[in-house]
Amino acid sequence: MGRSDHVDSNFPADSVASTTVHGEVIRLDGTGIPEVAQAIFSVFPLDSFIEAPIQYMQVVGEPETILEVHKDLHKIALENADREWKMDSVERQSFYEQSRKTYAVIATAERRPYGCFMITKGVIGPDGKVM
Repeated sequence: MGRSDHVDSNFPADSVASTTVHGEVIRLDGTGIPEVAQAIFSVFPLDSFIEAPIQYMQVVGEPETILEVHKDLHKIALENADREWKMDSVERQSFYEQSRKTYAVIATAERRPYGCFMITKGVIGPDGKVM
């Protein structure tokens, strides 16, 4: 993966994954958003060159709603970061379109509705910190 590539989890994984750079689903059966988010954010730099490197699928008809699953992922991202990362919502159909251009799709066993995210990878500088 390179800077500006995305990762997504838990939605129509097989059909979308076939269009991604990776080309197939990365299956993490038996895990949920908290476990996978902790693993990802412990090693994955977020993109500091864009406003919101974490995006989630909007609740249909409720674009301002932030669900517990969204809060959980954002909290874990912030616990693993040296800055306040912004998270933003993406309209459902737009989310599907954008996800087809991601690097990879990660499918988890998360059952909470709208537990779909795109995370944009950033760069680690020579000093070992996120640029």
